[in-house]
Amino acid sequence: MEPPVDLGPIPSVNYKAILVKYDVNSFPAWKEDYMAHDSVRKSYGVSSEFIGRGIEDTNAVLVMNRVIDLQKGKDFITSPGLQATMKKAGITGLPVVAIVDVMRDETTNIEYNDRVIVAYRVKDFDVWLQLYDAEGRSTRAQNGLLDRGLAREIDDPNMVYIVSAISDKSKAMARMESVEHKKLLADAGVEGAPNYFYYTLQP
Repeated sequence: MEPPVDLGPIPSVNYKAILVKYDVNSFPAWKEDYMAHDSVRKSYGVSSEFIGRGIEDTNAVLVMNRVIDLQKGKDFITSPGLQATMKKAGITGLPVVAIVDVMRDETTNIEYNDRVIVAYRVKDFDVWLQLYDAEGRSTRAQNGLLDRGLAREIDDPNMVYIVSAISDKSKAMARMESVEHKKLLADAGVEGAPNYFYYTLQP
């Protein structure tokens, strides 16, 4: 393997977003209802950033919506109209919702549409971030993971969300299961087991 080239961190940003993950009866039917609800989202200052469809379970969905006003965003996710729309769209079970500060966001176009979002809690965010950056964007890229986004939960700032594009799934999974990577997580103060969700970006 060639020595990694220093790519530096991905661009810093500062905006609020709502991450929602849920299961649906039928992805095509859900997406049709979701897109039809766009004008309502916009009335609350909420705009869709991406839709992800599960790779292993194609009826699992992850959406990220950017919010202009945090309170209006919270009002949106608790609105009776949204609850009715979700029921009509065939959502099963309870959605998992996280309201986050997005700190880094890579928006350049790339050829890879498969993604993984990793969520875990850390003891100290600043300590974790220092070691995450020390590992390096280029090292992750050599292992099939291209940095795309970084966020932390607003109500629990030590809850971290990392989005990566997957250029080589076998390399990526091997890296995340490696002893070296697990030691890095332990040294960075990651608490408990990371939660991984693999998905494909939808047009």
